[in-house]
Amino acid sequence: MPDSQPWQPDDHAADAADATSSPDTAETGTLVLCGARLTDGRVVDVRLGGGRIEAVGTAGSLTAPGPRVELRGHLLLPAPAEPHAHSDTALTAGGTGPDTPGPVSHRPEDIQRRATEAALLQLGHGATALRAHVRIGSVQGLASLEAVLRARDSLRGLVELTPVAVPRLLTGVAGTDNLAMLREAVKMGVGAVGGCPDLDPDPAGYVEAVLEIAAEQGCPVDLHTDGDDPARLGRLAAMSGGLRPGVSIGPCAGLSLLPSQSSARAADQLAAAGVTVICLPQGGCSGVEGRGTAPVRLLRAAGVRVAAGSGALRDVANPVGRGDPLEAAYLLASQSGMHADEAYEAVSSAARRAMGLPEVRVEAGFPAELLAVRGEQLSGALSLAYSRVVVHRGRVVARTSAVREYCDSETVVALGLPRQGRPDSGPCGGP
Repeated sequence: MPDSQPWQPDDHAADAADATSSPDTAETGTLVLCGARLTDGRVVDVRLGGGRIEAVGTAGSLTAPGPRVELRGHLLLPAPAEPHAHSDTALTAGGTGPDTPGPVSHRPEDIQRRATEAALLQLGHGATALRAHVRIGSVQGLASLEAVLRARDSLRGLVELTPVAVPRLLTGVAGTDNLAMLREAVKMGVGAVGGCPDLDPDPAGYVEAVLEIAAEQGCPVDLHTDGDDPARLGRLAAMSGGLRPGVSIGPCAGLSLLPSQSSARAADQLAAAGVTVICLPQGGCSGVEGRGTAPVRLLRAAGVRVAAGSGALRDVANPVGRGDPLEAAYLLASQSGMHADEAYEAVSSAARRAMGLPEVRVEAGFPAELLAVRGEQLSGALSLAYSRVVVHRGRVVARTSAVREYCDSETVVALGLPRQGRPDSGPCGGP
């Protein structure tokens, strides 16, 4: 895994190392996060135990046996989630790898390795839960899904990876086998059923088939659609209304190309049906022609629930895709005119809601799914968020540290410019 290595704690991080020593820490011990800043400006200690937040108090007020992690200079946030990943194709833009050039390998063991590495990369960015769209059918059958499910199992305790089964065709004679395969995928343990109705000769029939299987099995629906056909979107909304546990669609970039009246009417229909739109601010996941993003402001104004994902992670659709939820939030703020808190909400609470996950707040009683980012305000964190500490199920599971230093200079000293070096150990210890 060239982009990430197991974290080896240094002397400054000895206490934090205890927090990452065992997957059972969340169930058997407590962890105190010390001196973190919240978005409302308060500087607090946060005690975690049993995978949940036990208490939030003023800095220095919480005591507990066990590890403590110093978070002075960090902003503490609910952890983001990734609602639209592609684990089976991630990290394939450069072929099999620098040491083995050539066509991408589709062997199950290679798909599992890439899916695992991709999930860890996104975990390092802060996403403690991922929903991954995985293709089924064609020559591969269910092999790619089986590989991603094995990756999911190997990652338990680090990150939650939930596959979505994505068949290509579902109608006509060509779709018969895929319908049976989709039902089998549900039995194997996928978290949702999906697909791309735009690619089927009968898009409405495709959606009807997916919704029927979802209703039978009681699982959510997550469909790919460009959203450039208002009549098709209207039919999808009409068929989806009231389905529980819910329907998500995305990336819907084509919706922004429709005449204003057509896009507004489609947004109203989606809102009335309770359909969530998952946009991809860094671009679509089907190549250059899929670039652009959904009209987020229009959708939100109509009352549509909008979440944001990353999409392609260094595959042929986007060879430089980062899979970083904070980048998605940054793009929503910089290009769609959203406030920083609204943009971050799209990749955190809204994304978790779209995935059927419990709400997270930095308050007692909520799940201990947290992200600490170096900075004092959310806008600054979205602008330049390199250093991150990720907490999943009450323990530190990933850490990224960036150090910025300036050469000795009278100007630097006189202005007191910040240095992003490691602070001296405080009463809680650790970096």
